[in-house]
Order: sequence, then C-alpha cells, then structure tokens
Amino acid sequence: MDARDFELDFHLDTPEVDDGLRLEAEDRLRRLATGHQDMIGASVATEHVAPYEYRARVVVYMRPENVTAEERNDSAETALRSAVHSIERQVRSQRERRREFWRRS
Repeated sequence: MDARDFELDFHLDTPEVDDGLRLEAEDRLRRLATGHQDMIGASVATEHVAPYEYRARVVVYMRPENVTAEERNDSAETALRSAVHSIERQVRSQRERRREFWRRS
C-alpha cells in the first residue's frame, strides 16, 4: 500500500495535543499500513470529557473488520499515545491470526 492511499482523519478537540504529537500518531499509523493491503484508513479523536480526564479514540478501517482502541487518562498526550500503541498491538495480532489460519480449530 502506498502511503498516499491511506486516508487519515483527525478530530483533536484538545489544545494539549500539539502538531508534533499529531504528526507522531500519523507517522506511526502510516508505518503500520505500509506494505499491507488490509488497512484503508484511520480516524483519530481526542476530547476533554471531565475535569482532569481526556479520552483518545483511534479507529483503523481494516479488512475484514475494523479495529478500535479507546484510552482515558488525565493527560491528552498520554491517552493518545496509549491508544495508538494499543491499535498497533491489535493490528499486528489480527494480522498474525490471519497468517496462521491453519491453527484455528
């Protein structure tokens, strides 16, 4: 997959998330998609849900089913980094399960 084919949508409603962190999340998601045909896009959202509580949600549009991670923390940056890290683990795990289809019972 070419990085230009990967659609990425950001909804950052928290001023605590700067351009550097947004670019870091974008880079990590694009690297996860590079060389694979299963990921077609992603959506990243952060919001301030309560005093001292932020929520970050990352959805990866993937074949055969989408993958979602949501993290809450008292820091928007930590919540976003944790959500991206969780998505990376889930996508790699899903790819591994598809690769080893013969092990299914």
